[in-house]
Amino acid sequence: MRFAGFVLLFGLLTCQAWADISMHDFIIQETSYTRLCLTKKILTVNGKFPGETIYARKGDTVIVRVHNQAENNVTIHWHGLSQPRNPWSDGPEYITQCPIQPGANFTYRLFFSEEEGTIWWHAHSSWDRATVHGAIVVNPRIGTAFPYPNPYKEIPIILGEWWIPQVSDVIAESIQTGAGANISDAYTINGQPGDLYPCSNQSTFTAQVEYGKTYLLRIINAAITSELFFAIAGHRLTVVGTDASYTKPYSTDFIMITPGQTFDVLVEANSTAGGRYYMAARSYSSTVGIPFDNTTTTAILEYVSNRSGIGSPNAPPAFPSLPDFKNTDAAAQFTAGLRSLASEAHPVNVPQVVDQHILITVSVNLLPCGPGQNCSGPNGDRLSASLNNQTFNTPTTDVLEAYYKNISGVFGTGFPGQPPLFFNFTGENLPGFLLFPNRATEVRVVEYNTSLEIVFQGTNLLARENHPMHLHGFSFYVVGTGFGNFDKDKDPLNYNLVDPPYQNTVGVPRSGWAAIRFKAQNPGVWFMHCHLDQHLVWGMDTVFIVKNGNGVGASLLAPPPDMPPC
Repeated sequence: MRFAGFVLLFGLLTCQAWADISMHDFIIQETSYTRLCLTKKILTVNGKFPGETIYARKGDTVIVRVHNQAENNVTIHWHGLSQPRNPWSDGPEYITQCPIQPGANFTYRLFFSEEEGTIWWHAHSSWDRATVHGAIVVNPRIGTAFPYPNPYKEIPIILGEWWIPQVSDVIAESIQTGAGANISDAYTINGQPGDLYPCSNQSTFTAQVEYGKTYLLRIINAAITSELFFAIAGHRLTVVGTDASYTKPYSTDFIMITPGQTFDVLVEANSTAGGRYYMAARSYSSTVGIPFDNTTTTAILEYVSNRSGIGSPNAPPAFPSLPDFKNTDAAAQFTAGLRSLASEAHPVNVPQVVDQHILITVSVNLLPCGPGQNCSGPNGDRLSASLNNQTFNTPTTDVLEAYYKNISGVFGTGFPGQPPLFFNFTGENLPGFLLFPNRATEVRVVEYNTSLEIVFQGTNLLARENHPMHLHGFSFYVVGTGFGNFDKDKDPLNYNLVDPPYQNTVGVPRSGWAAIRFKAQNPGVWFMHCHLDQHLVWGMDTVFIVKNGNGVGASLLAPPPDMPPC
């Protein structure tokens, strides 16, 4: 089995430094789980929810063979893994691959290049990632170490959502009616809702700690629709990494984590009283007038003993102070404190000169209700979303294959570098005609090695809210954020070009903007989208194609022989 893996990889590994290779089998299947007093079948990997953790070191190669034994198509995305020259294993359906059909298999080849810290994997087909997800831990290369003292233990914390009905039915109803999807019935920590929900307190996730020890929490927001505040009662959190990149140690009472983001957080078990403390997460919902899940999920941090050797296992857990659901200031203040480590061993390389400036408006929109349809969106229309007034129309042939094989008619190259109309994006009472975008399959083509600055500009067209924007194939420097309309003359004067955070998912503030910079040094087809899955379904996405360059390592790899057909 291992020999077969070497044969499959031989043509790839001759082009890169030799690395350790490990293999995993992912069996996609339906498994019965009981939550909130009810049992239902959910889609899982190897019967687990959340799924198994993949461990690797920087520079490794990991082979994952996916066997689809479910009744629906599926793909897997390796979120935060740049996959140099290898978009064939990136995962989003109809963008870089056709889905793996029931009864079929596909082998993903994962190249760990620059990442070091926590990333994750999840389904990238429909809303399957609600239950098909798991952590990826990328440790330093052998001979190197964390840039902070080694923790005593590591604790994965995966935040998610749970619906009582089947998630597939929830999104199917939304697509059919054109209305927003029903909100979740609970949030979860490591798959468990926690003490505050019915029929849940016996299975609440509990992490046992020892006084005086330091623990590393690897926190992932796997929720479908919600940004979340997270805190631990009686304990400060020290952020030391985000999206598999180290940060300057940052002490805080809470974090705000968008869907798709990860944080590495140190927690010192320093309570002399011992006892039990709630970890808790609840929604940060920046939109006014839109329903959201206002429940709170909990887990327990439990001391096995205190300094005197006297444990307190039966004391009721203390509850943390979390910001209010609508506290945009708290969310912005937390995000503003993130800085790259910028050390000799972990330097930053922010593009100081930009070859191409791109401004992208991020909007929630409407589409006209079609003939014979009964639409339940605002004004009897269908809810939609757009980037630069373009609602992405997902093709039935994947974009990567069409690009590689020069198949015409699948996509156009007309995604604009700025919105077609400039207006007061964050103004009040905007004209109704602005609500209706174009619908097309347009991509943006850039030359290899181009230095890019992208400013995501939120709008108030139908709903003003935070938008977590995720770019496949790249991490990027978040050089600036702000509220209101981006001012191209004034706002860049306040950019952080010294030690900005290096991330793959950035929250565009409610009625505000976020600016990122990166160099297009990864040839291939790469998806960019909002990581609120409702917005993704509505078309808040596009594709970047980075053309081949000159020299070794500047060309797209050839497709694997087992690519699924459309």
